[in-house]
Order: sequence, then structure tokens, then C-alpha cells
Amino acid sequence: MQNHITASLNEAQAALTALLSNPVALATIEDAAQLLIRVFENKGRVYSCGNGGSMCDAMHFAEELTGRYRLDRPGLAATAISDAGHMTCVGNDLGYEQVFSRYVESHGRPGDCLVALSTSGTSKNVVRAAAAARAVGMEVIILSGKRSQALEALSTVYICTPGGQFADRVQELHIKVLHILIELIERKLFPQNYASAAV
Repeated sequence: MQNHITASLNEAQAALTALLSNPVALATIEDAAQLLIRVFENKGRVYSCGNGGSMCDAMHFAEELTGRYRLDRPGLAATAISDAGHMTCVGNDLGYEQVFSRYVESHGRPGDCLVALSTSGTSKNVVRAAAAARAVGMEVIILSGKRSQALEALSTVYICTPGGQFADRVQELHIKVLHILIELIERKLFPQNYASAAV
């Protein structure tokens, strides 16, 4: 069993090292942070979505913006598209491919931003959400694990973090990217939280 533990950690480390060694990917993370900062400075809202583990990451991202990341500060306007009533209504009446896009059509406004996660890059409901966001004048940040021409074409900023053969490694990179984005937002909007060398 120890060999599997070591192999798993080595694989995760290799995926992170590959991301650290990819200047293009690092630049897109910076671009995404700058975009989110502008959205919040202009009183826009951020919506996030994804399927399965990516939905959990989308919820995690939103709650750390509305709630707290490291230290106390005012909440930021962020919502994960995860309401069970909405999801089951739209899934039942219109089809699962529209569960995110319908929400974006209902709530999204110009100046808002959608952060959409798809480890495969092929999630049809994520593609539709990105298209709906662009149609209403929103910005779109995509996090994927494989290059997707459809999603890249719909994105304002496209972050691709290949993590290996399976989705779990990609999800581990995505949560690191999301935490970095939150930190960069806070460092700009709430610099007092980072005044101490300890943080």
C-alpha cells in the first residue's frame, strides 16, 4: 500500500511541476486574476459552474469569495450555479445540457464573469453556459484539463492545466489555481490582509 501512496503523491507533484514550468499557463492565471479584480472593482458578480468534482470546486471558489479565505474582509459577490431546485427543474424540463446556461441567461449581466470548470474540456452544459455568458455580455474564464477548441473560442481567459490520465489530478490543479485567484484578488482589493510577512 505504501508504494501506491508514494506513487500517487509523486504523480501529483509531477503535475504541479509541469504547471510551474509552463509560462503560458502561469500567464493565463495572472490574466484571470486581473479580470476578476476588474469585475469586482466595477461591482460585477462572478458565477461559477462545473460537474461532479468540478461543481464542488465551483462551490468552494464561490464560498471563499462570499465568506472568508484566510482573514476577515468584506464579502465579494459570487455564486456557484448549484441550486438543487433550479438544477432539477431545468434538467427535467429542458435537459441537463441547459442547467448552467439557463441560470446564466436568467442572472448574468454585462460586466459579470463566469468561471466554468471542465476537466475534460468537453462538458456540453459548460460549453452552453460559456456561450450563454458571452451572449449576455459577460466575461468567461475557463479552467480545463485538456485543450478544447469550443471552450477556448468562447473564453476571455482560457486556463489549461493538464494533470495526467485521469480527472483527479486535473481537479487538484484546478483547486490550486482557484485558491491562487482568490489570493490575488484579496491582495489587490484587501492589501491589509497581507501586510504581515506571516501571510
